[in-house]
Amino acid sequence: MTPVATTEATASVKSTSTSRSGAPLGWAAGLALTTAAATLAYASTVERTLYQVREETLSILPESATPLRVLHLSDIHMVPGQKSKADWLSSLAGLKPDLVVNTGDNLSHKKAVGPLLEALEPLLKVPGVFVPGSNDYYAPVFKNPLRYFAGPSIAPKESTAQDLPWADMFSAFGAAGWVDLTNRAQSVGFGGLRIDFTGVDDPHLDRDRYAPYPSGSSTSAEAPHIRVAVAHAPYQRVLDYFTEGGADLILAGHTHGGQVCVPGYGALISNCDLPTWRARGLTQWEQGGRSVPLNVSAGIGTSRFAPIRFACRPEAVLLTLTPRSTR
Repeated sequence: MTPVATTEATASVKSTSTSRSGAPLGWAAGLALTTAAATLAYASTVERTLYQVREETLSILPESATPLRVLHLSDIHMVPGQKSKADWLSSLAGLKPDLVVNTGDNLSHKKAVGPLLEALEPLLKVPGVFVPGSNDYYAPVFKNPLRYFAGPSIAPKESTAQDLPWADMFSAFGAAGWVDLTNRAQSVGFGGLRIDFTGVDDPHLDRDRYAPYPSGSSTSAEAPHIRVAVAHAPYQRVLDYFTEGGADLILAGHTHGGQVCVPGYGALISNCDLPTWRARGLTQWEQGGRSVPLNVSAGIGTSRFAPIRFACRPEAVLLTLTPRSTR
């Protein structure tokens, strides 16, 4: 009886293990696994180092202003030994930006400050502003990668998280002349143009406290100026109060552009409450009857525990700000 049962079982398997196209399901499964493995290998070893510069032009300056080149950096997530990332960051000085805006998450390792500063050394000679992200304060931890697709990541508990040397990074940025916009506002002059900045601490940690733009003198509104708002995580509440506060441009990061995207569709998540179609790129944010350009960077790095990118290349963004049209 045993041989008969074995024969019937074999026959049963043969009758159900063929795909609609006639190919054995085992072969199809093998092909699927091979494709998945090749995709993972590409995402983890190739695309995450295919650094690019996205260029945008915005006509938002006063009519008399000279064009301004703004280099937007975000989510570097530096780890010691990342030579290709460091070399690429250093090369960005060749873009000759007039201003660098850093929207946080520079670190991903407790020994990353030195390599980060070395990589940014040419850019630290350029005027800049910065705000922090959660991975400037706290080291990343391993998480179930599938949890990433379930919604925004859970902010680290300050009582148990491993502190990163953010104070050393802040001090070095400040010594280079970069302006700390952590829950504060400040005006900076660029020739005949005044840029009024406001920035917040990381909204993902619920540390954001909006600081209104500097009021200046009684005639400050008459001088050529522009208002720029800076945050790490583009939560809608933050974008709303920036817009209501009079921002002419909002810059943010945090989303990694979705990090793992679907070709032809885009991001599946934004790691905050921002709609996924806004997770990367230049869009318009509308609130209170105002419409403001919002640039969200896809970022340069990843968490060291999730070193993959797919259909979402790492990027820096060069924004060329030009005078408004007189038409």
